[in-house]
Amino acid sequence: MNIAKMMKQAQQMQKKMAEMQAELAEKEVEASVGGGKVTVKANGGGEVLEIKIDPAVVDPEDVEMLEDLILSGVKQAIEQGKEIQQSEMGKVTAGMGLPPGLGM
Repeated sequence: MNIAKMMKQAQQMQKKMAEMQAELAEKEVEASVGGGKVTVKANGGGEVLEIKIDPAVVDPEDVEMLEDLILSGVKQAIEQGKEIQQSEMGKVTAGMGLPPGLGM
């Protein structure tokens, strides 16, 4: 086991991961629920960027439905962002010779 080689690989991976995180913050995903009545935009870093609500779905008598739609849209958008993140981070760690479970 060559410690110097492992340290160099770790530094390279850390640099690539930082670059990838910056790139992920630029990638956007969009989730639409309720037949397009609520749309949520997020980035690959898991940040919700925007929520659009069709005025037709705003019913003062049924606020709970709107809350459910918003929550569902946010969850879907964040999940899509996480999927992009996992896919991109897997590319960074591929070929690094990491033991199983340490690759992202």
